[in-house]
Amino acid sequence: MNIPTLLRRLALPLLIAFVPSGLLLAADGQVSAAPAPVQQAVKPPGAAIASAHALATDAGMEVLADGGNAFDAAIAVSAVLSVVEPVSSGLGGGGFFLLHDAATGRDVFLDARETSPAAATPERYLDAEGGFDRDRATNGAWSAGIPGLPAAFVHIQEKYGKLPLSRTLAPAIRIAREGFPVYARMARGYAARSAVMERYPGTREVYLAAGRPIEVGDLFRQPDLARTMELLAEQGFDGFYRGDIGARLVAGVNAEGGAWTEDELAAYRVREREPVRFGYHDWEIVTAPPPSSGGIALAQMLQILAPYEFDALTEAQRAHLVVESMRRAYRDRTFYLGDPDFVQVPQRLLSSADYAAGLRATIHPDRATPSDLLSGAPTPLEDEETTHFSIIDAEGNRVGATQTVNLLYGSGLVAPGTGVLLNNEMDDFALKPGTPNAFGVMGFAANAPEPGKRMLSSMTPTFMVSGDRVAVLGTPGGSRIITMVLLGVLGYDAGLSAPDVAALPRYHHQWMPDVLQAETGTFDVATVQALRAMGHTLQLPEEEASQGRRSSDVWGNFQTVAWDIAGNRLEAGTDPRNPVGKGATTHGAKDPEPSR
Repeated sequence: MNIPTLLRRLALPLLIAFVPSGLLLAADGQVSAAPAPVQQAVKPPGAAIASAHALATDAGMEVLADGGNAFDAAIAVSAVLSVVEPVSSGLGGGGFFLLHDAATGRDVFLDARETSPAAATPERYLDAEGGFDRDRATNGAWSAGIPGLPAAFVHIQEKYGKLPLSRTLAPAIRIAREGFPVYARMARGYAARSAVMERYPGTREVYLAAGRPIEVGDLFRQPDLARTMELLAEQGFDGFYRGDIGARLVAGVNAEGGAWTEDELAAYRVREREPVRFGYHDWEIVTAPPPSSGGIALAQMLQILAPYEFDALTEAQRAHLVVESMRRAYRDRTFYLGDPDFVQVPQRLLSSADYAAGLRATIHPDRATPSDLLSGAPTPLEDEETTHFSIIDAEGNRVGATQTVNLLYGSGLVAPGTGVLLNNEMDDFALKPGTPNAFGVMGFAANAPEPGKRMLSSMTPTFMVSGDRVAVLGTPGGSRIITMVLLGVLGYDAGLSAPDVAALPRYHHQWMPDVLQAETGTFDVATVQALRAMGHTLQLPEEEASQGRRSSDVWGNFQTVAWDIAGNRLEAGTDPRNPVGKGATTHGAKDPEPSR
């Protein structure tokens, strides 16, 4: 399916905003300034934000208008997403922030991933017969890691921001207190998780406040969450990790059978890490290091693919080579990657061009390579957990951030009196070696839980930088995040615009199970036949539906912004697959009315 066809089929509003020279964005999704030579385009002509919810985008723009920078805006956007997308992320979860400081030219990766409680040993996740207890790993107190997102807000404000937390958190506090309309994805997610969420008194107080489950159009208020954010704004780190809220979080977890301590909550710290960086054609790629698996996998895949002349290949040949690169990167992910504070990750080797050349040499140009240890199990459906946003400000600072509570509504457990819905990230550890997690990926000792250790992640916020263009990109999508970012990079490299990159058709292979998955309509009939003739096993939603089975027909929620340096123009693209609530708002200098 070509891009124009896909855009017509998925024509939905963009959740983006711009500030050109103090004004707001143009209705066509682009901001243009007078053409200038590349060497003169030192700063962008304004600012751009792409996020998964219009209220979050508006909050970021509000903070920028008050004199904040991209880092202040990132706090505002992240905090509002934590309020309006509890299905995807929140204060009870964690995330990764990839930052570029224009003044110094420095890139830094902020690791606010959750950590393992000391009591969460692998034995805790086995049933009486020694089998894996999936319920304990994904629901309730034992599924939750120590949250990292609030600490990220404090860290960003102290080291990179210009405004106090009282200003950057103000939009989120206001929305939590006054409420926002429940949208379809939020109500659908609650329906899917209601049996778990209604186990817990704190969750029932929030989600059954009207005496019934939330429904589309309800005004959803979270006064306890507003109070928690106020304490965070007033007291910084101690407002969440110590004092009243810290005590309530520990008590709420332990009342449901968990075993957190106030000391380990107060011991949480954000980590600053050096990003993974490598070259691909004319681009420098700056991306996520461990405990994300995304950056190393991206380096492997792109460096495997770099020598191929894609323009000379058929669609089936291109897809075959991309899939074979995915297969090899995900195989290495399984065995080698984990928290670098606890295990020795061979990062330099795995991300080197020489290693990629060795992997490339094992690819047959016309035949699929069978994966080892085939399980035959499909990758679980996932398109609504996790969220991503991308920002470029008028100074050239940029942020790519991906945050999550893991599965829909995380653990389902709200600690009473806090409004904080806790994550279920413990399932991202290899709780039982060789046993796939909820996303169908498995691991071994490198990703086993230890006290204070961070679980492996697929979140992959990424920068692309060339002489005439800069892009920030990322997406949710569980184990598919990395391959969606890969396809986004390939799209930018082929010259696509930000909206076209966000709308690209998607396919995925993760080594095990040995299945090539694709969205509906990604491949035409001839390409499907050619891939199968090469030996690929395809799982296609249109075929599943015809046989009475269901598989996910659209994936992810891609958010990207780009700066065309040569033309001194900004653009942004938000995923057209996922409308939110009653629609996004786009503001233009000539037409300030919302676009529905």
